[in-house]
Order: sequence, then C-alpha cells, then structure tokens
Amino acid sequence: MKKRISSVLLTMALIASLSSCTVFHIPVTSSSPEGSVQSSNEDISEQSEEGTETVVSEQSEERTETVVSEQSEESGEFPSEWQDNGIFSEYYQKAYDRMKEMTLDEKVGQMFYARCPEYDAVGTAQEYHLGGYVLFGRDFADKSREEVQDNINSYINSQDIPMTISVDEEGGTVVRISSKPALYDEEFQSPRDIFEQGGMDAIREKAQEMAEMLNSFNIDVNFAPVCDISLDEDDFMYYRSIGQDTETVCEFVSEFTRIAQSNGVSATLKHFPGYGNNVDTHTGIAIDERDYSVFEENDFKPFEAGIKENAHLVMVSHNIVNCMDSSKPASLSARVHEILRNDLGFTGIAVTDDLEMDAITEYTNGTSPAVAAILAGNDMLTIGDTMLDEAVVSVKEAVSDGTLDEGLIDHAVTRILAWKYYKNMM
Repeated sequence: MKKRISSVLLTMALIASLSSCTVFHIPVTSSSPEGSVQSSNEDISEQSEEGTETVVSEQSEERTETVVSEQSEESGEFPSEWQDNGIFSEYYQKAYDRMKEMTLDEKVGQMFYARCPEYDAVGTAQEYHLGGYVLFGRDFADKSREEVQDNINSYINSQDIPMTISVDEEGGTVVRISSKPALYDEEFQSPRDIFEQGGMDAIREKAQEMAEMLNSFNIDVNFAPVCDISLDEDDFMYYRSIGQDTETVCEFVSEFTRIAQSNGVSATLKHFPGYGNNVDTHTGIAIDERDYSVFEENDFKPFEAGIKENAHLVMVSHNIVNCMDSSKPASLSARVHEILRNDLGFTGIAVTDDLEMDAITEYTNGTSPAVAAILAGNDMLTIGDTMLDEAVVSVKEAVSDGTLDEGLIDHAVTRILAWKYYKNMM
C-alpha cells in the first residue's frame, strides 16, 4: 500500500514539474470562411527514450530571431497598406471581416452597377450578386409612384447585402424621374437655368427638393453633380454644366454635395478628370489635348471642392487625356486613378462611366473592358445589362488565370461594403 502511495505521489510531482514548463508558440494565422482566426501551428511535443524531456519549441539554424507577431491579409486584421483614414474608414475592419466570408462570385458581383434589366430584375440581381442597379427612364415610364417604390424595394432586398440604387437626376436634359408627371410635379431645370434665375440660393433650394424626391423612392445615389467647366455653347457638356467660372462651379458642387448627402443621398462627382470641350463619348472616342496645368488651375478644382465635402463617389470619364495617359481612356487608366487618389486625396468609391459607351467598345474592339477597369483602380463598374454576363465571366477568368490579382477585388469590395455600413444599409 505504501509503495502504491509513493508511486502516485511521484507521478503527481512529475506532472507538476512538467506543467511549470513555459511553452512558446509561434503563430501563423489564416482567416477561415467565417472570418475567424485559426492557428495553423500545432504544439510540438517530443519525448526522449526516457520519457522525461519535453521539447516545447524549435528554431531552425537559419532563423535565430524570435517571432513576436506577424500581420498579413490572412490574419483577420484589415491590411495596414489599405488604410487611408478616409470617409468610411471607421467601418473598414467590419467590412473586411464580411468580405472574407464571401465567395469570388459574390465579391465580383458587388463591383457591378448594372443597368436594371426590363425583365426579371430581382432574379438577375440574385444570380450575379449585384452591388447596385442604375435606373433609367424606362424604369419609371408609365408607372405609378407605388409601382416604382415596390420595384426598387424588391431590388434592394433581393439578397443578403442590400443593393444600392442610383439614377442620373442632374436637371435639364438629364432627368430620369422628374420628367414623368405621374411621379413628380415639375421637371427639374438644369443647374445653369436655376442659377441664372435665382443664384446659389435657388441652387440650394432645388438641391434640397431633388434629394427629398430621391429619398421618397428609396434611391440612395444620384449620379450628380456635373463638375465639368464649360463656357462654350459648342461643348457637349455645356447644357449639362452650370456654365460659370471655376469659383462658382466649385461653390455649386460643394453645396449640391453637402445637401444631397445630408439627406441620405450619395453624391457622385462627374466626369473626372474634367470633360472640357470634348465630344460625346457615347458615340466615339474623345481625345483631350490640353496641358496638365489647365486641369490643375481649373478642372480639378470642382472635384477638390466636392471631395472636401466628403463626396461618396467620383465617376471617371472615357476621355483619353494625353497629358495624363495618352494610351488609355481615363476610366481604364491607372495613372488617372493615381491622380484622383494620391493628388486629390479621394477615398470614396471610384466608379466608371457606362462601359457600354462607344468610346470604350471602340477602344477594346468589342471585348469586355471590365478587367482593365478593375486593374486601373475602379471600385465599381457601370455597365449595360446586355454586357453584364460577359463582363462578370471575364473578371472571374482573369482571377483564375492570374491576370487579375484577387487582392484588388478584395480591396474594392471592402471599400464598397464599408460604404454600405456607413450608410446604415447593413
């Protein structure tokens, strides 16, 4: 009996001795589909022939330093190299965690602002996991207010991540909703006409009315204001712009952006880097020959004014601007996006103008420009419903064959989701 007790006591002493050993872990982490952090290391324990020695850590001959911590994209932490302390930065970690749970199909879909199809819009949104719809005149024609509201709500709620709904309601020649008497009492005039009749006070009044109208339909994004400076009646943008000097255009952009966003409607500054006197890119390629100094002294300034008001989106045009990138349209140019991000300090959503315009289809010889648009630095791609499938397939194939780093998609989608969290959509 005494021998048995002595044996037990000896065993307990040995266990206590071993438990006092310090075990060092060198973590190598990765993110699981649910966004949780998992350790890929196992405690390495090895017993000698005598069974009395435990090996708790091992260093290679080549590595003598102690690993304290290691951050990577797989660690579950928002990548420090993506941090820009921008408009939506408060939600970057939350958005990043959500993005890590998504499939490639879901992430790619978030990057598309598709034209709302005439048939089975809910089914299309669900099939492609779309980030948003752009509504045009046909989506409002011959419909009652209740029909439009019901349709829009069905799109927004068609999937787990709510869609953002946008429209071009500039006033004047581009009015998708107010041109329909059944939906609004009067058609919004152009900023030029409003300003000529009542100055900036009238601009503020109409901007408020416009934001309230969009809100009533649950439309959360307006592809406006037009930031282009145009003083020549022969310019394509003349009748869509406010048509005043640079200082007045800046004030208009600031006020329009502030009022829209204070009413829950994201403003979109367009058409970066400034349209100038160029021809219509809906019908062909436009080449801008102006010096860079002209943009610095004039065209950039309205965009800078809107960015100071924390404008949520900037739409990039399809003009080829020789002083920035003579080989590609602005929407497909990494250099143009570097100027927007680094020089002008924009941290919101960069969105292309419609990739179905002739200026782009001519440039790409009819092939999908979606991959080039992502490589350039766009977060969201505006595209017609007839080109959607080809564009989505091309992006996924580019990821598969290595043409497109999935990290670029991850970064863009994180920003999109952070924007949606910021807007209390999620």
